[in-house]
Amino acid sequence: MKNTTRILVKFSELDPMFRVWHGNYVKYFEDGREAFGKEFPGCDYGIMMQTGITAPIYDLKIKYLAPLSMNDYAIIHTTYVPKQGARLDYKYEIYRENDGVLCCTGSTTQLFIDPQGNQLLEEPDFYLEWKKKNGL
Repeated sequence: MKNTTRILVKFSELDPMFRVWHGNYVKYFEDGREAFGKEFPGCDYGIMMQTGITAPIYDLKIKYLAPLSMNDYAIIHTTYVPKQGARLDYKYEIYRENDGVLCCTGSTTQLFIDPQGNQLLEEPDFYLEWKKKNGL
């Protein structure tokens, strides 16, 4: 399962070299996950908020390949990676729209946490339903 979303690079996201500051690519990953959740509802932040379950980032990998600058459009490809366990795994590719250059790749792992702050060892019901609905 994959989502593609498009965002405009803003001045506030630039570093002193007028390129997107490296930390903002993590925000772009978040933008991609949010768009993914809207396209494939049922395991999105809204449902997590309703259940009291959270999914903080446990692992983050990122590789920078080419810069993005102000007024570039970033095309974010967010792909769900099925794994066993109470976790969400995604991989990302961020392209510069005007020339199709791959600017960044990465991946994240999120672990499900119950309302008391304990890591879940079993997949939450909404996640099991979402996987079943999407043939996973």
